[in-house]
Amino acid sequence: MKFSEIVEKLSPLVTNSSLTTNSDRNPDIIGIAAIDEAIAGQLSYIEGSKFAPMVTKTAADALILPRDEDLQIEATQKGLAWISTPEPRLTFAQAINLFYQPFKPTPGIHATAVIDPTAKIGQDVSIGPHVVIYPGVTIGDRACLHGNVVIYPNVTIGDRTLLHANCTIHERTQIGPNCVIHSGAVIGAEGFGFVPTPEGWFKMEQSGHVILEEGVEIGCNSAVDRPAVGTTRIGRNTKLDNLVHIAHGCQIGENCVMASQVGLAGGVKLGKRVILAGQVGIANQAKIGDGVIATAQTGIPSDVAAGEIVSSSPAVPNKLYLKVSAIYKRLPEMYQTLKRLQKKLEDS
Repeated sequence: MKFSEIVEKLSPLVTNSSLTTNSDRNPDIIGIAAIDEAIAGQLSYIEGSKFAPMVTKTAADALILPRDEDLQIEATQKGLAWISTPEPRLTFAQAINLFYQPFKPTPGIHATAVIDPTAKIGQDVSIGPHVVIYPGVTIGDRACLHGNVVIYPNVTIGDRTLLHANCTIHERTQIGPNCVIHSGAVIGAEGFGFVPTPEGWFKMEQSGHVILEEGVEIGCNSAVDRPAVGTTRIGRNTKLDNLVHIAHGCQIGENCVMASQVGLAGGVKLGKRVILAGQVGIANQAKIGDGVIATAQTGIPSDVAAGEIVSSSPAVPNKLYLKVSAIYKRLPEMYQTLKRLQKKLEDS
């Protein structure tokens, strides 16, 4: 693909390119790569001035650059083709789509699939080997179910939703359009509900269900549990990484992101655009406001106001955490100083 074709296809995000001053520099681009791994014929990107030294080091033939004239001049002097954009990473993500499309089987139902006759299957659906679909299931148009997927009764799956191999969707779950459920994920299984009695634990049946709104993505081996009553809901366009656990009755807002090993206890409520880094844990019934960011391994025992950035366990404001962390490394030295002062006081 000629560089000029890439510029044209990415034009909504492009503010300028090297073609405006040097239309003869129009290399063939055969693929994309990270800036430090790119070879001749490939396209890469630089997100900001922090990575400026890579312009002279990379072997790529073309770069996606921020709107930085110095970087553009440097790339031009090296003989590179370049694209200028306010969103280099987003533009690179769209460039990947020009060279790579994930595997998607052609529409059809594999001979080994077991489908209850009451199930309603939309148009152009792909159902892979050994898929099991129970009664009352509805699957939307152009949905794709890879091998060994199991759909329990009365589940609804929206148009163009993709279920990867070996995921399980439990009864009454509602999955919206354009969702992605990755391998090993379990959606709508029983929440962890037991009532203590003198004789032991009495199991509280989980009669509720899970709702995934449009564009939700669930990572490998993650679990979203249904509650005893009511719903567990994940809002539109929210993305979960691998090994994330959403307990019964949680209400997750739109456009949230959760990295690997995040765990939410029952009844947690997240606002919109919340970001939870790896291994964040949130206690039962906590309410997290819009735009909150929790850094890695933060333990959140109670409510967090909108817009806060929190760290540590128990969670404290991130700025305070950074100050405490700087002091923490000096604690042995400070302790020795304190001992010397105490001894002086005792001797005086």
